[in-house]
Amino acid sequence: MGDGAKIQASAASPGGTAPRPPLAVGPLRPGLPERLPEPLRWLAIGGGATPEFNQVSIEQDLLLAQEVFGTGGALLFAGGPGSHGVQVEDDEARGDPLLTTLAELFAPRGGRAATYRPTQSTPIAAATRSNALAAVKQAVAQAGPLLRLYLAGHGERGEPPRDGGLSLWGQTSLRVGELAEVLDAAERPVQVVATSCFSGAFSELVFVRGEQAAGPAPTSRCGLFAATAEREASGCDPNPDRAAQEGYALHFLNALRGRDRGGEPVPLDLDGDGAISPLEAHARARIAGLGIDVPTTTSERWLDAAAPARGKSRPVALPEEDAVIAGLSAALGFTREDEVAAALEHVLKDTSAAYERLDAASGREDDAYRAAGAELLARFPVLDDPWHPDFAPTLAAHRPQIEALLADSALFAAFRAAQDEVAAAQAEVAELLARSARLERLLRAFRVRTLAGRLKARGGPAWARYEALLACERGQP
Repeated sequence: MGDGAKIQASAASPGGTAPRPPLAVGPLRPGLPERLPEPLRWLAIGGGATPEFNQVSIEQDLLLAQEVFGTGGALLFAGGPGSHGVQVEDDEARGDPLLTTLAELFAPRGGRAATYRPTQSTPIAAATRSNALAAVKQAVAQAGPLLRLYLAGHGERGEPPRDGGLSLWGQTSLRVGELAEVLDAAERPVQVVATSCFSGAFSELVFVRGEQAAGPAPTSRCGLFAATAEREASGCDPNPDRAAQEGYALHFLNALRGRDRGGEPVPLDLDGDGAISPLEAHARARIAGLGIDVPTTTSERWLDAAAPARGKSRPVALPEEDAVIAGLSAALGFTREDEVAAALEHVLKDTSAAYERLDAASGREDDAYRAAGAELLARFPVLDDPWHPDFAPTLAAHRPQIEALLADSALFAAFRAAQDEVAAAQAEVAELLARSARLERLLRAFRVRTLAGRLKARGGPAWARYEALLACERGQP
């Protein structure tokens, strides 16, 4: 698409009748306090890198996390106390329709069909990289039992995975490798829960510096993640209607208090110990999620690294995996691992073909944009630059001619048709990704059972480490 400057919906608005958005009520307090509360049971860090990526569902998830986790915690969120940057989807179209059209043509971006409001959360600081690292260092330096570190927002894919991480405020990032190095130097056990795209990269925390070649981590840490290191996750929705949202956090957090995503009680105590562990809540998210998430854990990552590829097996008590296999087998109609593998292979082939159609449609959209843009700029040369001093005068003097050209242009009509084609192709890909995600979750549950049985048969320190990871993933702060 075009690389023109960003067009603001408030620029050159005819009549100036649109209400001015409210400004933040300061003062901003983005810095981290000198000392965190003690004792700290949990630390939550999240939000978008900019307001455009700070969708309201992220804040809603963090507010729910605060409610579920209870007292003894601290939150770092987006721009911090006093910030004004939570994105909420508009109920109806606003602004100048002509400006909206020009923006879609020359400078498409998310967040224009939204308003931004002050945060309703009570963070102690902004969720920047420096604040996040400093807060984690303080928290793990405190004497205490298991610390829960909850990470919410947008993920960044890394190659290798230790270079991936969480996108944070101010367009900074918390990398897996640097978090691992902080935890390497600490003694306090840590349980990480991450709900972002590519969050499975944090499963590398089982290794020193987040590198498998460096060996197992010297300290106790584990994690539960919304997606593998290679896959995106559902969520990050500007629509504030929780019933319309989908995502790992909705299922996981509600499951911790024995409820489904809608708040209705459900039996989730899989091991019969009278409590719902994080690993049981994780299993619920794997069963009930209808999005593109393929959740994973540090214990699953350890099996990949340490379990024999073949050999003897011994029975292992894994009630969470049993629940996932039972639940998804009933939902999908498959009871054998080979059936699931065959079905997944078929869906992945369909997905690959759908991506090819999407790429082709995107190419046609680019061609259509260039043709339509050239036609418009040949008559009105500054319409792709709202910061140019002639932009507003051009719009004021020639609005009827610009609107007529767009209404009558066959090239612009072709651009609109190409946009529709891309949207349809994107919807097809999304539907196939959701279908493949449920199949992959079931297949991975079968695989975990197999690998755990082989690792138990081998025994030794690797099996002991796996048991310790499971205990950590089941642990409550």
